[in-house]
Amino acid sequence: MPHLITNARIVTSGESFIGSIVIDKGRIARVDSGLTSVPGAEDWEGDYLIAGLVELHTDNLEKHLEPRPGVRWPAMSALFTHDAQIATAGITTVLDSMGVGDFDERSIRANGLQAATEALNHARSHGLLRAEHLLHMRCEIACDNVVEVVAPFLDDPTVRLVSLMDHTPGQRQWMDVERFRTYTQRNQKWSDEYLAQVITERMDMQARNSDRNRLRLLDLCRDRNLPMASHDDTVPEHVEEAVAAGFRISEFPTTESAARAARRHGLGIVMGAPNLVRGESHSGNISALDLARADLLDVLSSDYVPHSLLHAAFLLRDQAGWSLAKAMATATLNPARLVGLDDRGEITPGKRADYVRVRESRGVPVPMETRREGKRIA
Repeated sequence: MPHLITNARIVTSGESFIGSIVIDKGRIARVDSGLTSVPGAEDWEGDYLIAGLVELHTDNLEKHLEPRPGVRWPAMSALFTHDAQIATAGITTVLDSMGVGDFDERSIRANGLQAATEALNHARSHGLLRAEHLLHMRCEIACDNVVEVVAPFLDDPTVRLVSLMDHTPGQRQWMDVERFRTYTQRNQKWSDEYLAQVITERMDMQARNSDRNRLRLLDLCRDRNLPMASHDDTVPEHVEEAVAAGFRISEFPTTESAARAARRHGLGIVMGAPNLVRGESHSGNISALDLARADLLDVLSSDYVPHSLLHAAFLLRDQAGWSLAKAMATATLNPARLVGLDDRGEITPGKRADYVRVRESRGVPVPMETRREGKRIA
């Protein structure tokens, strides 16, 4: 039976208007402006109807795998908590960002990948997940065994994105080692002697591994035609290196000069939604709002706060002066296109019926109902 919704403020990829929509067999069958008097139509009372959000990069699963420092949580339980949060935030498609390789051998990124992916596969195959979960493999190229660990996963059809990261002191966002020192001391409370030892060890590891790991990962991803992203581009040379390697995405550029280089070369520019909601980067990088005002932003990512994705899109309307249609595309159509998910991300006939009912309260968008392929998931 088709599902008819009316009196909704529909946000398409190009405009927003009060209208009606017909959902049939998990697809959007029809979109019309104006109201309908067809009996049985569901009245949304002027609430927004937006496309289901598409998330390219979230660390939220890792947060539930290790809810407190040193506390490991069962992977299946962590996954279901993460999935529920994702769905209630209006996210219908999520690329779970799985860190591969870590400088700390005890970390969840160094030890939790296998359990997390096994939980995902089991839950997916048994129809236990609300949102559609795909994978984003985040490879720390300075680490010793990153290639060996990630290689078996790259033939998994749910892997839709691979990013190459280098968080070594002296590289990218930590080009200024003193900034790394200040940030780490604030979060880790290490002694000066131990911090100096960590910096030396990580620099040695980077010198030993990064070039060869990068080349091997590039070969593996090219062979499989996997979309690739650079991470924390800081100077234009980082972007040029990414372009030469065939990357599609610049994830979290840390400076305006890097973002401008990404725009010149046609890379999709991804910024963190928490950065925009907070009004600043938590690690001292460029403000996402500043980039938006310069029209140097294509995609928002919730990163570590699922609801920030929807909130930040509305803030682009309120603080950057964007139309709501353009703002919402940063969390729907644009990310879907960047990773080849062309069947979703916008409210238009023929696309998947992934959509969210949203009501504003004191300037904050509240997801009231989330549907994936027409079925309610939150």
